Amino acid sequence: MEDLSHYHTGEKAERPWGTWSVLSVYPHAILKQIRVKPGCRLSLQGHQHRDELWTVVQGTASVEIDGREQMLREGGAVKVPCGSRHRLANDTEDWLVVIEIQSGDILSEEDIERYEDDYHRAPEDEAGH
Repeated sequence: MEDLSHYHTGEKAERPWGTWSVLSVYPHAILKQIRVKPGCRLSLQGHQHRDELWTVVQGTASVEIDGREQMLREGGAVKVPCGSRHRLANDTEDWLVVIEIQSGDILSEEDIERYEDDYHRAPEDEAGH
């Protein structure tokens, strides 16, 4: 199968809510570290080409998947199915660190559809969580 990842190991990006960095790249999987500032959240979004698995390694995450909310503490994990509307938030006063495994046939920041965004980014602006 062809590698359709547009990521590179060591790639990093700053966002209004924090940062992400690519830890490893595989033919159909990406391992990312996501760091969310205290009191911030990512856009409510969906993906057409990938599933995600989030594992909290530091802090407490507020997770929304298809309208259902849950809290994840350190060591907690949740699968984000392809096509679901989802959001990751940090409602605490400490940094949140999540390891994200993306898996699918196309792994790209362009595979993001935003439904809501606290930072007024349009769906086509600054592709990324």
